[in-house]
Amino acid sequence: MNKKFDISGLSVVIPSYNEGNSLEKTIESILGTLSPLDIKFEIVVVDDGSTDNTKQIVQKFSQCVLVSHPINLGYGRSIKDGINAATYETILITDADETYPAEDIPRLIEKYSQGFDMVVGRRTGPNYSQSMMKSALRSILKMMVEWASAKKIPDINSGFRIFNKKVIKKFYFHLCDTFSFTTSLTLAYMMTGKLVAYIPIKYYKRGEGKKSHVRLFRDSLFTLNYILKQILYFNPMRVFFLFGVLWLLFGFGSWVVSSFLHIKAGYYIVILSIIVFFIMVGMGLLAEQIRQLIGVELDKGDDD
Repeated sequence: MNKKFDISGLSVVIPSYNEGNSLEKTIESILGTLSPLDIKFEIVVVDDGSTDNTKQIVQKFSQCVLVSHPINLGYGRSIKDGINAATYETILITDADETYPAEDIPRLIEKYSQGFDMVVGRRTGPNYSQSMMKSALRSILKMMVEWASAKKIPDINSGFRIFNKKVIKKFYFHLCDTFSFTTSLTLAYMMTGKLVAYIPIKYYKRGEGKKSHVRLFRDSLFTLNYILKQILYFNPMRVFFLFGVLWLLFGFGSWVVSSFLHIKAGYYIVILSIIVFFIMVGMGLLAEQIRQLIGVELDKGDDD
């Protein structure tokens, strides 16, 4: 088990873009949960270029720290800037739209105190399922992340999680500035051997009738692109080997069809596919060596 992180203080980071009405209720819920606990805390709200009364709401609470963006820079960028502004090493992120249960924060802290690198609230309930299209796209992305990390992942992009500031900052270069932030964070931690735990939470309906800022199809494609980039960085051999195997399957499939049709071309396709397979494996090994030689492999052990 990894060393346990100091959790004497907690910084709650909330990215907010035109979520004024919901934000106030979210802050009040967090204050109601954390105030009775024997822990120092702060709430860092990142106003991501909002045009509503977000700033005025944050300024009503003495426990809040306001970080402002002059324009909308994105969900991931907001979280990064909130983490940078945080006082404490233990970071908890949540959304401003009342979807995540503040009352479950102590459960995340308790699990995190056992020595995990990150604890994630696994969303449950009818509000999580939502549309059939959203569920299908989420399943595809989940399948890819699980394939890349070779681990079972209950919830790849939950925005309710707790982790250490120093550890996550090592990954900043690899974490997306948009809505793919949490997916890229999950992949980065999983593929570098970090210890991640999941606890079930109830996922609520968005407050004040607010709609999600996510553009479903576009953001899913962007996330897919980002996942592929991360796999190529953290484990290039897995990608090259996959393409090599696909070539082998194509070659032997062509050979079976050609034999049935008495066509000689199948034999040459098999030879070609075998050659391509070994080329792909060689390229994967070369990519692994380059990744290590130029010093870009992230440290998989604990920081001092």
